[in-house]
Amino acid sequence: MAIARVMIVLTIASNLYLMASAKSGKATFYTDYTPSACYGNKGEGTMIAAANPSLYDNGKACGQRYKIRCTGGTNHGDKPCRKGHVRVKIVDLCPDCADDQLDLSQQAFQKIANPDAGVVRINYVK
Repeated sequence: MAIARVMIVLTIASNLYLMASAKSGKATFYTDYTPSACYGNKGEGTMIAAANPSLYDNGKACGQRYKIRCTGGTNHGDKPCRKGHVRVKIVDLCPDCADDQLDLSQQAFQKIANPDAGVVRINYVK
């Protein structure tokens, strides 16, 4: 019983730490995954994302993984977010993305949000 309580406390503390260290931004999605700036024509699965130029940092972000959670919509659409989070691997550059934006694969986006929302607010952490 004591071990279960300790595990619960550790889980809560871990989630609070992740939420406190997370960055806020926006997510969009795209559907054409290859070629990518990081891996050329080599497919890297579907739980992937393109980084904004600042995060991409001349390719230094390639292969890095991020945990992303939807926090709300950017328009008046009904219930844009889904429960849970998604983990993605940076495989590409989104040259037109804002400094707080990640462009997710459609499959990754629909894990955390309704694709009809188009753009959602997110928290993300490495």
